Order: sequence, then C-alpha cells, then structure tokens
Amino acid sequence: MKTNNILYLVSIIIVLTCSSFIELGEMNTGKKFVVVLDAGHGGKDPGNLGNGYKEKDIALKIVLAVGKELEKNKDIKVIYTRQKDEFIDLFVRGKIANKAKADLFVSVHCDSHHTQAYGAGTFVLGTHRNKTNFEVAKKENSVIFLEEDYEKNYAGFDPNSPESVMSILLSQEEYLDQSIKLAGLIQNNFANKLKRKNRKVKQAGFIVLHQTVMPSVLVELGFLTNKREGAYLSSKKGQVEMSTAIKDAIIEYKLGLDKNITDYTILNTTEETIANGQKEIRGVTFRVQISASSKSLETKPYNFKGLSEISKIQEGSLYKYFYGNCSNYEAANRLVQEAKSKGYASSYIVAFKAGKKIPLSEALKSTSN
Repeated sequence: MKTNNILYLVSIIIVLTCSSFIELGEMNTGKKFVVVLDAGHGGKDPGNLGNGYKEKDIALKIVLAVGKELEKNKDIKVIYTRQKDEFIDLFVRGKIANKAKADLFVSVHCDSHHTQAYGAGTFVLGTHRNKTNFEVAKKENSVIFLEEDYEKNYAGFDPNSPESVMSILLSQEEYLDQSIKLAGLIQNNFANKLKRKNRKVKQAGFIVLHQTVMPSVLVELGFLTNKREGAYLSSKKGQVEMSTAIKDAIIEYKLGLDKNITDYTILNTTEETIANGQKEIRGVTFRVQISASSKSLETKPYNFKGLSEISKIQEGSLYKYFYGNCSNYEAANRLVQEAKSKGYASSYIVAFKAGKKIPLSEALKSTSN
C-alpha cells in the first residue's frame, strides 16, 4: 500500500512536470521574441560617403542579411524600420519598435573619420565619456535636421549641445545593463571571431536609442573612410561575416533569457511543487535587479517608485540596483512581479553566494534544506 502511494505521488509529479513544459512551449510559441532591426540613414540621407561608399546601402544590406538568418528561427519575429532605400525619421524608428513591444532594438551604421581610423564598435545609450564618443553621436543625431518639424518632434533637442545630449539619457537607464550584455556579445564576435579591431562597448547619447523602451544598441561596423575597411564592408565576404556576427550575438542573448525561464520551470515542477514553493536554497540569496545607471542614487523609496529594501553594487562605471533579498526562489519571483507592477518591466532575478554573484543555473542546482 505504501509502495502504491509513492508511485501515485511520483506519477503526479511527472504529470505536473510535463504539463508545465507544455505550457512553457505554448508560451514561447504564442509570444515570439521580437527583434527590430534598424538600417541607419536612407533615402535623402546617404550617411557618410567615405571612399565613395554609401553608408545607407551597406547598413541596409547587413540588416537584411541579419534578418534573413534570424527569420529561420521560428521563435523570433523580425521587424525592419526600413527594407529599402527610404528616409525614416529617427523618432519613427523608435515608434516602430515600441509599437511592436520589441524585445531588442539593433541599429546598424558605418563610421567615418578624417584619419585612417578603423575598427568595429557597439554603443549603448549613456553618458558620452569623452569628446570622441560625443562626436560619433553628434554625427548620427544630426540627421534630425533633414526631418520636417524636427523642433516639434524632439522638443528642442540640439545634437550639437553636450547638455542637450545629457538630458536624454535617464529614460533608457532601466535597460542599460541588458543593452550592455547584448553589445558585449556583438563586440566579442567582432573582435574574437572576426579579428576586427575592437573599439569596445561605449556609451553615447544617440537620439535613436533614446526613442526606444527596450534593450537597444547601435553598431558601428567600421570606418568607410579607411580604404581597407571600407572595401571589406562593401564586399560580399565582409557583409556575410559582420551580419553573421550580429545574428549569432542576438541568438546567444535570447538563449540566455530562455535558460532563466527553463530553470524557473524545472525548479517549480519538482521539489518546489511538493513543498508548495517554500523551499529555501542553502547559502544562496536572490535579489531582483531593477535597473543599472551611470549615476549613484540614494537607495531611498522615492528614487525607486516607492520600492523599499533597495541595495546597490558598483561594477566598473555602472551602479546596479536590486530590490529585495531572500533565499527562497519562489519569493524572489514574486518580487519580480511586484517590481514589474511598479514599472520596472525588465526586472530579473540575480543569485548571490558568499556575497558574490553566481549564475542562476548554478544557484538552482545548490542543495536544498
């Protein structure tokens, strides 16, 4: 009789586990991962014309190549801000991404310089840390002067003013950490797989990134003004390699998000289900990362939409802000939902052990009490 009860309990657990994976599969199928690809410039705005090449044409070819490969993944939906040689206002590009409730926004450009500078770089929205970063942003932002009613659309924004650029930064800082993650993956592929000169991940005040409300990056593929790099970027080989590097980075970024969802599902359908979600994981604490910023803020509720129990960690030039602190994963997930209800839509769980961050998958494998 006791054996039968055990078998019955195991059967229930198996059914619960299977049904949860079915639900997860249905969730992934119903809500595709939306990527908005933005080919810089277009139409009456050719971009830079280094060595006779047109930035708008190269950016479009690479964006279409990235999209073509991403569209082979049934879980990804690709949206383009333009698929032909046409002029699209910067604020419209952001609106396209926001309307689609995109998970990522990737804008593709080519750089220029009066020297033979070369190399690939990826930017996220943030404080321009030096004059060079500001000049790059200023060149890309100056396209607004080609738009009708730009004064109205950008509320007095002046691409030539450092103070004006600084004023646009705060709205994107909620997504800064995730933007940096994607940018880092792209740069890693450029530098390590393709052996391009690594101009690294940088922050600058790009107005096209300011218009979006999701993790967003702007890629500078290289310098058309450099004879060798311009020829590479205009070649079929160069365009295939660079587009593949960007595509692979987006896939890797998505897989990282998917893994967090899978870990949560597995945990809640085995031991956590039996214990009504009350098991604690020995030696591990969970916090909810709600934002990352280049500014140090007091950890007071009025700075975080009324949320209390806020902690702060500095990593390099970034300050990362966390909500809550618990050793129960189910409780941490409830904190995520609470943070999202306050407007922190990109909140996610981070695990700590002995005061140091560890991969979430490692934390979930730890021995339970």
